[in-house]
Amino acid sequence: MPLTSEPLRKLGFLTIGLFDQVDPRRGHESTLEIIALGERLGFDSAWVRHRHMQYGISSPIAVLAAASQRTSRIELGTAVIPLGWENPLRLAEDLATVDILSGGRLNPGVSVGPPTHYDQVKDALYPDTADLEDFGYARVERLLHFVRGEPASDFSGIEGFEVYSDRVQPHAPGLGRRMWYGGASLRSARWAGEHGMNLLTSSVVKAEESEDFAEIQLSHIRTFRAHHPDGARARVSQGLVVIPTDTASPEQRAKYEEYARKRTPRTATPQGPARMMFAPDLVGPAAEIAERLYADAAFREVDEVAFALPFTFDHEDYVQILTDISTELGPALGWQPAR
Repeated sequence: MPLTSEPLRKLGFLTIGLFDQVDPRRGHESTLEIIALGERLGFDSAWVRHRHMQYGISSPIAVLAAASQRTSRIELGTAVIPLGWENPLRLAEDLATVDILSGGRLNPGVSVGPPTHYDQVKDALYPDTADLEDFGYARVERLLHFVRGEPASDFSGIEGFEVYSDRVQPHAPGLGRRMWYGGASLRSARWAGEHGMNLLTSSVVKAEESEDFAEIQLSHIRTFRAHHPDGARARVSQGLVVIPTDTASPEQRAKYEEYARKRTPRTATPQGPARMMFAPDLVGPAAEIAERLYADAAFREVDEVAFALPFTFDHEDYVQILTDISTELGPALGWQPAR
């Protein structure tokens, strides 16, 4: 087994939280059960994706509020909230509230850009301001200001029996240091570093200076840290699709291998006008996956990960995968479960 000079410090996982449209509660309950299982297995963090107008989690903050009451230790994150759908002031209130309820365990990840299928949804989302909305980095800056306790109003004081604050309430101390940016480009990596955020880098990057996935991701990590006040200590989490098969049944192994096989062609060359590159899914025994990770230049640059669970698997598959990550893969990477 190859050795790494720095053992993996934080191990997390990411789930999309799919549900059946005729029984949405069952899917949401499954997500909450998986997060609770993650805590029992010693994972450091659990992350949920954000899906609008789809059969996945549309309100991750509400789901994590529920998860905060079923867990006591595991950190809870979003990867990521697309801010084009959000009012930064209202989102700051929701984030602070859930962070308070969780005891300071929330790790909000966000991204920028216009909402998916904006032309089809803009009249419902922004009926009066659709052509005026700014979906760039300024939207993140507004959110950061509010979360970090900067004024949101020029009025504070008492009016009748009502007491008003000039900043978002509740204020959650420390939340501003736990804000993450989901970036896939050099520009985003630099911007996140300059604004003191943490960086979420996933299995998708933009092929700008290379067509080698690990090489591209490594350049993003180093660019981010070169522009972050904390330098080499700035937090980066890598999120790849990782599927250990140590305790999987023959049927599960066949399903996992077929899932990865169908997705492999997109990893060969940049995809679409944006030239997006996808990392191969890692499927196999934990020892083999560990070797492949140690051979990954970007993985060697980080000490925390949030491995992504495949989108379309069943609840029992997620139980097996998380158990194998916790008991087999994590220890092979030098990680120890939280107690």
